[in-house]
Amino acid sequence: MALYLYKAYDNSGAKSDGQIEADSKQAAFAEIKKLGLLPAEITEYKEAGKSLFSFSSSVSLADLEFLTAELSLLLESGVRIDKGIDIIKKTKAKPALAKLLEEISRDLKKGKNLSEAVSEHSDVFDPLYCNLIELGEASGNLSEIFADLAADLKFKRDLRSKIIGSLTYPLVIFFVCLLSIFFIFNFIIPKMAGMFSEGADLPWYTQFMLDTSAWISQYQGILLLGSVGAVVGLVTGAKRPGFIKWWQGVSLRLPVIKHAVIIVERIRFNSGLAMMIKSGVAIDKSLELSTGNIENQFLRREMEIAKQKVKRGSALTPALKLTSLYPDFFISLLEVGEESGNLERVFDEVANRSRQEFESWTERMTTLIEPLMILFMGGFIGGVVVMMLLSMVSMNDIGF
Repeated sequence: MALYLYKAYDNSGAKSDGQIEADSKQAAFAEIKKLGLLPAEITEYKEAGKSLFSFSSSVSLADLEFLTAELSLLLESGVRIDKGIDIIKKTKAKPALAKLLEEISRDLKKGKNLSEAVSEHSDVFDPLYCNLIELGEASGNLSEIFADLAADLKFKRDLRSKIIGSLTYPLVIFFVCLLSIFFIFNFIIPKMAGMFSEGADLPWYTQFMLDTSAWISQYQGILLLGSVGAVVGLVTGAKRPGFIKWWQGVSLRLPVIKHAVIIVERIRFNSGLAMMIKSGVAIDKSLELSTGNIENQFLRREMEIAKQKVKRGSALTPALKLTSLYPDFFISLLEVGEESGNLERVFDEVANRSRQEFESWTERMTTLIEPLMILFMGGFIGGVVVMMLLSMVSMNDIGF
């Protein structure tokens, strides 16, 4: 069966759109008519081919958060999980999400558990998500599990938005600066070059400005292709494991970025660990699953060593103290939590404090970067303008 997207009108003339599964376009038309709607447009949904310039057709983090939050609400209202999935599928869920839900619904009708159905989509659901669902099915508190997962996914989405937002402004300023320099050297200075064509003994800055303008004008096609190639190479390389590992190592050697990376990974690890312990998972199993939340391979390796020490009988706090994720203050919290047997509260507190710390760091960096980028742009372009003015003033001292 194929997935069809439709736009239709009801008996009162109100517009309605959605998606429906059918064997053919004619069958989809008939199914929509059964819903009491008059179809105006029916198109078959087809996944976009993966390419560098196409947008991803996969389930996004926002889609996953929407699904998790809706399932929590429906289960809390007493709706069965299979019925809840069908309800979400029939709403305005995105086509990629609707297709995923159809596959999960099909597996549930075959007799599989929800945890088994979602585990077959490892590109969307990570092991932590699948294991928590399995625990929720066993304990009967699946609604609470989904609520906790939805809160964690919401934070991850907000975290990603903050990171992208903090980088957007400096990048825009940087590209505006580059475009301004390109415009000046490619259009303005060539028109002024005739003023100095007959001059002798031009000042070094004037000669430098003219030579740079001539070079940019001569090789602008190569520069443009090189810039596009660099962007394409960077985007392509960012998806390769070798480049990712190299950048993760470099990021831990850059002072400012290192601090941010450690905070983010600490949040990921502790939020997952708090959910696992809250759900009654043993500490060694919780460490194993939560370690998968850490994206930086070097920090994950440190945590895997700590996990092995715990499995061999070491206390939790001394093992975690050997990692880079926990400074002395958090180690003292862990000692108290381990002695009192209230580790869930401690890991949740570490995650919350780290969230606040990252938000403060983001605000400070954004506040600092904005004036620095404006100063950089002003200094760079202002320097070119000053050289142009000095060159024009120096014409009075040059013999023609």
